[in-house]
Amino acid sequence: MQLGERSGSEASVAGSGALREPDYSQSQACRRRVRTVSIVIPAFEEEAVIGRTVRDVIEATRDDPDATYEVLVVDDGSSDLTYRRALEAGARVVSHPYNIGNGAAIKTGIRNATGESIVFMDGDGQHRAESLPEMIRLLDDYHMVVGARDRAGQAHWARAIANGVYNRFATYVTSFKVEDLTSGFRAMRTADLRRFTYLLPNKFSYPTTITLAMLRAGFPVRYVPINAARRTGKSKIRPIQDGVRFLIIMMKITTLFAPLRIFIPLATTFLLAGVAYYAYTFLTEHRFTNMGLLLVVLSFLTFSLGLISEQVAQLRYDRSED
Repeated sequence: MQLGERSGSEASVAGSGALREPDYSQSQACRRRVRTVSIVIPAFEEEAVIGRTVRDVIEATRDDPDATYEVLVVDDGSSDLTYRRALEAGARVVSHPYNIGNGAAIKTGIRNATGESIVFMDGDGQHRAESLPEMIRLLDDYHMVVGARDRAGQAHWARAIANGVYNRFATYVTSFKVEDLTSGFRAMRTADLRRFTYLLPNKFSYPTTITLAMLRAGFPVRYVPINAARRTGKSKIRPIQDGVRFLIIMMKITTLFAPLRIFIPLATTFLLAGVAYYAYTFLTEHRFTNMGLLLVVLSFLTFSLGLISEQVAQLRYDRSED
């Protein structure tokens, strides 16, 4: 064919007076990536409900075209038939020789997961598996997707109040609206999780640690509303002991990730107390006291310690990015 001639197909397109839209359907189908997902379910003494939970997950994810799933149950040293019921329902099961803690089960799940993404679910039947495909799809744009419970989904009114306090505190620390700090229903990218695994405690506060770690690292986080059912069986959380431990852990995590959020209020409190005491003694006794001076000096020392802690925290993050 000589230069300037056109083939029959080209001539027909030109003669039609309009350009045809290219067909992208096949290329889009080829570009669609199927994600591999591990559903990690920590369980302790959950023989009554773990089988149903596993079957619900398998049924809800069976026809998802965007992901392939494995269900991994971590039996945290149960003395009942939790291991057997999970295995019979179709899960892969890893077990601890004795009860170590919910956080330890989470870490075991992270180490044994084969998927590029991980979803954590409670083994007591609270979390509904129908939400899984949507949460996984959101991981294309977010590094962590968390199922946020409403007040009706809380186990008890006292727990609801406590969680509200925790959410507000976490929002203050991270400057990000934390809607459900303690939710155990969350999806994450496995590479991110393994980066922070060493920080997770062995007991009941891994959601707090991972939330603050992700937000401090600058990863995008998304909360989606879920309807959580009432748990089956008795809660393993002891309100007083675990509540005190949780508050201590929150303070430790805050000083680890955002120390100035703790030290600045303390320094301000000492400074205001010192100035107020100075003013009081001057007005009532016409003199200044050493106690007022001590409080003012303590405020500057506290602020300086906060600055040093902030620099140490930043250096740790800079090294972790290398």
